[in-house]
Parts: sequence; structure tokens; C-alpha cells
Amino acid sequence: MKNYAVAAIKTWNIENFNSFVRSRPADENWVLISNPEELNVVIELKPDYVFFVHWSWRIPREIFENINCIGFHMTDLPFGRGGSPLQNLIKLGHSETRVSAFEITEAMDAGDIYLKADLSLRGSAQEIYERASALSFQMITEILVSKPTPQPQEGTITTFQRRTPDQSEIASDTNLQNNLQQLYDHIRMLDAEGYPKAFLNVGNLRLEFSQARMNDHSIQAQVEIIREEKDV
Repeated sequence: MKNYAVAAIKTWNIENFNSFVRSRPADENWVLISNPEELNVVIELKPDYVFFVHWSWRIPREIFENINCIGFHMTDLPFGRGGSPLQNLIKLGHSETRVSAFEITEAMDAGDIYLKADLSLRGSAQEIYERASALSFQMITEILVSKPTPQPQEGTITTFQRRTPDQSEIASDTNLQNNLQQLYDHIRMLDAEGYPKAFLNVGNLRLEFSQARMNDHSIQAQVEIIREEKDV
């Protein structure tokens, strides 16, 4: 029996994992890891590969030094190492990117490259993440079939900074108030399950924006209005 593991969070990744496993040969045993406490399973299982499709925690040295660990990053590495790759790409005006499958090492997103594949950045963050997830599982299949030898990253290293929730506020960026395209991009790049949506504060009210659609001279979007209790 061949043992493999996928480490992933978010519902779309878990759904894709379940669908993926149903299509795999009977002699393969696949384990899903969805929180850092479960990583101990990897040490006991000693799988041939652990694929980190979407992960938010540091991976212990004991694991990546003893097991083939492959991560997936939504940039053409070494460009865009670091946090919030999708949001940083859209802020920079990119309409396309590449998903890089890379060897996990001590340095963040710095390992050798197994495979790259093109990814469109059109639509909402939710739509993009779902496409990236499906693409990552396709890449896993290709890696298992072709068993590529990872190659060192080539090119100029650039690093992204992880965004903070307060950066979702529309009023914090004067460019958004003067450019409809940038405002549309700001709303859509934050529109995904579990991410802090674009918002405005108006008195005790918080207006959160989603499902944006760009027209010639306007943006249509859904707005959720939340009353925030203020300390007296």
C-alpha cells in the first residue's frame, strides 16, 4: 500500500480532496490533515509525499527533513514569496499568475520547483481559490505520474507581506476612492469564505461588500450592514 497525505484547510480544498481520493487507485492510502495537531499522523504514517495545498502554519523541521513535502503557492516563484499572494497580485494589477509546486524547506517558499501551471485571476477571490485548488490536485496527479526532479528556483526574488484585516477598509486607501477599477479589484480580491471583506465604517455601522460586478461607469455589489456596539 502506498501512503500519501494532503494538508489543507477551507471547504473547497476538502471537497476537492474527497473527490480526488475517490478517483485514485485502490492500492493508495490517502490521509487528510486539516489542522496542525494532526501533523503527528504524518510522522507515524511516513507517507511517500505530503502535499500542502493550502496551509497557514509552519511545518516542523522533523517532517520536511524526513518526508517529501510539496507546497503549492499562487505565484511564479521566486516572484511573490510570502503572504497573501492572491491579494498582492491583484493589487499589483496582475490578471494571470502561475501556481508553483515546490519543495518545502526551512526558508519560506524557497524550495526547488517540481511543477508550475497557469492560473487566471479573473472573478472573485472565492472563484480564484476554487480554481487554484482544482489545479493543485491536477498537479498532484501529474507529479505522481511523472515524478519530476525538482529544480532550483530561477529569477529575481520578490517577497510579499501578509495583509492585515484593517487593510480591507476602503477608506484607508485614497486610490480606491478615485479609481473604480481598483475599488472593484479591492472588493473581489477579499470576497472569499473566511477572509475579511472590503468594508466601510459609517458611525456605528460597518458596511461589508461582496459579489461585485463591474459595469462601464459603476460597480454593483451586495452590502451587508452590521451594527457595531461602541463602548460608552
